Order: sequence, then structure tokens, then C-alpha cells
Amino acid sequence: MGLTKVIEHIFRRFLPSPFTIAVLLTFLTMVMAFFFMEDTTGEGHLFKILSFWENGVWNNGLLVFAYQMMLILVLGHVLVLSKPVELLILRITKLVSNSSNAAVLVALPTLLVSFFNWGLGLIFGAILARKVGEYAKSKGILINYPLIGACGYSGLMVWHGGISGSAPIKVSEPGHLQELMKDVPNSGMIAQLPESISTSLTVFSSWNLLLFAIVALAITLLVYFLGKKTEPTTIELKAYEFQSVDKKGLKGAEKLDYSKGMASIFGLLVLIAFMVQYLPALKSLNITPNMLNFFMLGLAVVLHGSFKSFLMAVEEAIGDTAGILIQFPLYFGIMGIMVGSGMINGISDFFVSISTSTTLPIFTFLSAGLVNIFVPSGGGQWAVQGPLVLESAMQLGVSLPKSIMALAYGDQITNMLQPFWALPLLGITKLKAKEILPYTLLFMVVGTVIFISGLLIF
Repeated sequence: MGLTKVIEHIFRRFLPSPFTIAVLLTFLTMVMAFFFMEDTTGEGHLFKILSFWENGVWNNGLLVFAYQMMLILVLGHVLVLSKPVELLILRITKLVSNSSNAAVLVALPTLLVSFFNWGLGLIFGAILARKVGEYAKSKGILINYPLIGACGYSGLMVWHGGISGSAPIKVSEPGHLQELMKDVPNSGMIAQLPESISTSLTVFSSWNLLLFAIVALAITLLVYFLGKKTEPTTIELKAYEFQSVDKKGLKGAEKLDYSKGMASIFGLLVLIAFMVQYLPALKSLNITPNMLNFFMLGLAVVLHGSFKSFLMAVEEAIGDTAGILIQFPLYFGIMGIMVGSGMINGISDFFVSISTSTTLPIFTFLSAGLVNIFVPSGGGQWAVQGPLVLESAMQLGVSLPKSIMALAYGDQITNMLQPFWALPLLGITKLKAKEILPYTLLFMVVGTVIFISGLLIF
């Protein structure tokens, strides 16, 4: 417990909010660029750096990326708040009989759901952990509730290697690689970039699916063992209330907002359009952000059964996107400075000089895990670190899909250390970060061993 208290103290005392960190990183990047750049035009370093920064902040392609990531989070959250998912959660809770099986019943479904959508998995795991705690209390079943809360957060250690992972899903979009690297001075290298990298080569590759299965099995066995060995805790929880729609006193056009028929027709129309537009890509296992969001939009409307229920869920979920909305442009600005000043080439050359084709993915994994502590956003991290990873990989002839997944693995694994994305779970479960950290740190150690081994073997 001493270690977790130290970690919590470090985060609370020395790490400000993610927005403040983004601002500080912006200042640091500007200072580094000022000393790195050569003034060849006589216009002055600072004005050029500010121009690079402004161009990055309002990069149209990356702003679209930010909106896509916001929708992935919102629509995932909205799906959790639907009645069918509520019934699924309540059905799972009724299977709880002791601390060990409670941990498994929370961890395994959370890992599986998070592989599909990280926003869905984040809230699903939090509500499932909360309802398991409530059920155990009502039935007098002794469980370790902080362990159950940690299990509800475990999905954040597999999300970036999953279907909604920012890096793999974005590089599957035609033209994104060129857009990301368009200002990099090495035009010959850019010409060698593929138009896109299909998710069949990243997320749905046999080696990534195998690593996910190994991680899911290892974490499931670990939490079962921890449930056996740890002491039960006292649970003080009020019943968590799912949203409900009041249909009393409806008049005229108001009834359309509550109409199940209208919602079903529109939702099915979206799903039919999804099949018409994306069936060829779906058959080839190439998932893009627009494809995933379009599917979740139609599914969410159908599952909620009315526009009113759907919009109530959107209002509840929209607050989760505040970090993406305001922080992503700052990350894009940092990338703009690094690319415009030429820093990206210098950093890439450094990694190439200390790496081989075997060790580069490992360095990418470790650096991504470190960067995630300061940039707790997979999408923001891809915008900042992605160009470095791509250029270094191409210089050393390392597989681009493997390099992208190395970044994804490193980014996701230190979520078990960085408490930023745990805030929604902590709010729902009424736990504290220091209560779940002893268990999430164990998850991180196990995951790190598996991912590094996988990067060395495959």
C-alpha cells in the first residue's frame, strides 16, 4: 500500500490537470524549437514558431480527427445507458456469489467490451462494478470492492489495440498518413507511405488478437486469484439509478420525441445505410472512424427506443468529451511546431541511432507509456508521437503496422498508472484512486510483460 500512496501523492502534488500539462508542453516545445531552428530568413525564430503552432492548432484534417474521437466516446457512453445494456448488466450481477467470481464477472466482460469501443467499455465497466457492489451488499456476499472497481477499469489497458483504438483506426483512413506527415521535410519518405494501413494488418491481425486473448486470460486468472487472497471490504452504496423517460402529459408534436416507431425507423435506416456503404470494407476487416461511429449511432438510437431517451443519454455523456475538445488542438499545435521546426527529424534520428529493427518497437512501447502519463489521450498522443514513430520505422525498415501497435500498447498500458481516465469510474463507484491502484499496477506489470514479449516474438 505504501507504493500506491507514493504514486497517488506524486500525481496529486506534481502533475497538474491534463489541460495545464498540455499548455506547459506547448511552452516547452516552443523553447526547444527556438534553440533547435536556424533563422535562415531573418524573420525571427519566435514569429515562425508561432506560425507553425497556429497552423497546427487549426489543422483541418486533425480537427476532424478530434471530432471523430469525441463521437467514439459519446456514442459508446450512450450505448451503455440504453435499456438492453442495463438488463445485461443486471443479469451479470445476479451471477455473483463470492469475491473471486465477482472479479471475473466484471473484468472479462469489461475487457471484451472495451476491445470493441473504449468509451463503451469505460462506462460499462464502471456501472457493472457499481451494480456488483450493490448486489453483494444486498445479498450479504463478502467481496473486495476496490478489486471489483479495478476490474471495471481494466478495459483501458486493451482499448488502443482494439477496434476503437485511435492510431490503428485512423491510419486505416485513406490519406491520413500523408496528411499527418505532409510537412515533414523528407518528401522521398512521404512518397513511400501507403495510402492507408488496414485494420486487418493491425487490430485484426492474428498476432494482435492472440496478444489480446493472452492478456484477457492472464488478467482473468489474476483477478480470480486476488479475489481468493484479498480480504473483503465494507460496502456503503446507495442504489445507482439508470435514466428513465417520463411519458406523462405529452401533447402534439412532443409525442414524436418519445415515439418508438420513429426511433426504430431512423435507427434502422442508419444501419441499412451502414451496410450499403461499408459492407465491402467490413468484409475486408478494414474499420475506419466514420464507419464505427455510423454503426454506433444507428445502434444507439434503436436500443434507446426513442429520441428523448437517446438525447438524454447524449447530454449525460457529452461532459466526457471536454478534454478532447479543448486539449486536442493544443496537441496538434505541438505537432505543428515539431514538424515545422524540423525537430521531428532530429528526434527521429536520435531514436534510429540508438535502435535496431528489433529494439525500435520496444523503445516505441516504452516511450509511448511515458508520454501517456503527460498526454493521457491516445488520439492526442498519436498526433504528437505518430510522425516520429512513422519516420523512425521507415528509416530502420520496421513494419509500420507493428510500430503503430507498439505505440498503441505503450499508450494503453500506463492507463493503469495514470488516473485521468479513471475519474468517471471513481465517480460512479465512489472509490478513490488509491483504493484501485494496488490492483491496476499489477494489471500493468502483467500487461507489460505480455506486450513486450509479443513485440519481440512477432
